[in-house]
Amino acid sequence: MIRQIAKSIREYRRPAILTPFLMVGEVAMEVLIPMLMALIIDEGVYKGDMDYIVKMSILIVLSAFLSLMFGVLGAFTAARASSGFAKNLRHDIFYHLQDFSFRNIDSFSTSSLITRMTTDVQNVQMAFQMMTRICFRAPVMFVFAIVMVANTGGSLVAIFAVAIPVIGVLVYMLMRRVHPIFNRVFHNYDNLNKVVEENLTGIRTVKAYVREDHQIAKFDEASGSIRNDFVKAQRLMALMNPMVQSVAYACMLAICWFGAHLVMGGEMGTGQLMSTFTYTMQILSSLIMVAMIITMMSISRASAERISEVLSTKADMELDGPGLREVPDGAIEFDHVDFSYGGKGQTLCLKDIDLKIEAGQMIGILGTTGSGKSSLVSLIARLYDVTEGSVKVGGHDVREYNLRALRNRVAVVLQKNTLFSGTVRSNLKWGDKDATDEEMIRALKIANADFIYNSPDGLDRVVEQGGNNFSGGQKQRLCIARALLKDPKVIIFDDSTSAVDTATDSQIRQALRNDVKGATKIIISQRVNSVIDADRIIIMANGSVQDIGTHEELLGRNEVYQSLVRVQLGGGSDARSDE
Repeated sequence: MIRQIAKSIREYRRPAILTPFLMVGEVAMEVLIPMLMALIIDEGVYKGDMDYIVKMSILIVLSAFLSLMFGVLGAFTAARASSGFAKNLRHDIFYHLQDFSFRNIDSFSTSSLITRMTTDVQNVQMAFQMMTRICFRAPVMFVFAIVMVANTGGSLVAIFAVAIPVIGVLVYMLMRRVHPIFNRVFHNYDNLNKVVEENLTGIRTVKAYVREDHQIAKFDEASGSIRNDFVKAQRLMALMNPMVQSVAYACMLAICWFGAHLVMGGEMGTGQLMSTFTYTMQILSSLIMVAMIITMMSISRASAERISEVLSTKADMELDGPGLREVPDGAIEFDHVDFSYGGKGQTLCLKDIDLKIEAGQMIGILGTTGSGKSSLVSLIARLYDVTEGSVKVGGHDVREYNLRALRNRVAVVLQKNTLFSGTVRSNLKWGDKDATDEEMIRALKIANADFIYNSPDGLDRVVEQGGNNFSGGQKQRLCIARALLKDPKVIIFDDSTSAVDTATDSQIRQALRNDVKGATKIIISQRVNSVIDADRIIIMANGSVQDIGTHEELLGRNEVYQSLVRVQLGGGSDARSDE
């Protein structure tokens, strides 16, 4: 885990390595000052040597200045290294997510990924900064101060041989209880982010149903869980300082008692005893700093594990891997395909699909909710891999293609598509970044998006976040135009005209048939009108293909299709769309 996350240091390795050396310099100067003070008292004051006092005083001032300089430089390099490390870590997580397949993404919630890229990265950043500064400063100060006590205080160093193990055991017992709580806290953060995300994205629904009180209660519950866990953790952590300070005061009393006997016996000078007190405080303050480090590490460990979980998740599809770079045509073949979102051994969404679609055909797919329509077409663009069997496009198994090349030739228009903030032009360029204005206008005309090409702003019309300044039908038509700009061999409409009226739907289908002749067109719909003039209509039920035929053929033999026509069109065999 640590090795994996440490890869994100990269170009900030130099300040990260330099910081500990600066901390060692700062500590060395701090530890030197009490010794110089002891010399001033024992060798200067008691002997009345003013020159010696001045000389030592200058060294003390110089040591203090160097300590300050090392400290400031260390703070600067630590801040630069930690902030750069956090930047790289967010970059690595985000870039790694871009390679995730749909199956990988399904294993994490959106709110959890946001927490990992924000709160968790911030915790790891703070821990990293503490590691480069305090993690070196505290142990080095402890060692230096112990050496100086042994040098000046002699046998008094034995006091710490008892105190240090006591502190170590107490801190260890405390951390064992605290770490599970912090683990739970970050899962509660995920839940809080999920509540906030759902509320903000669905604010219109919340307002329409007057459910503000319900959402507030959910937020309070999620927020309260975090607060309660943090209170438990902080109560335990609050015991840290009293424990360490109790041991510290016990050490001071012991040093006072035994030190006084040594001074009275002439084995130790007054200045040496004073410097021993100072070194004792340095030793104990370093132990307190170590306790702080352990606290921060306990928090950051949970965050680091969550970040590592994302970075260690291997994408089960390689976007730019080896494979065929050209899709010959839009012919599609399903060869005894089984598919499960959970993988082998799990409940199948699609069962033994055996289907052939010729290039350039317009295919309609009808079926009830949960019949497997969307699952079927998601395999064509290899959004998921089949569990058994194979899917071929252009005569080749989709797994033989370079994934980017395949998806550039298989366009998918979803029922709920996303528009990004910017302009209509910037959104359409997602289909083809080099598309000309003429090509974009042509695609908009096929998609019947006259509200754009006939408006004063045209392609420069502003798109708000999520396309909230457009209606559902307008967003769908813009997304159809965007998909057409990919010049696809296969274009899939997954209920993507559900928000437009039947007349507009009919005009779009007619334009597709006349102007996009080379591409295979697959239309998933709940409306018979949307597929009635397709070359073939596929009826799906319970994850299987129930029947295939033209409108007339299905009307003559398929009860499900007859029922749909009767309910939606109220007609018989001559029922046709409103074209």
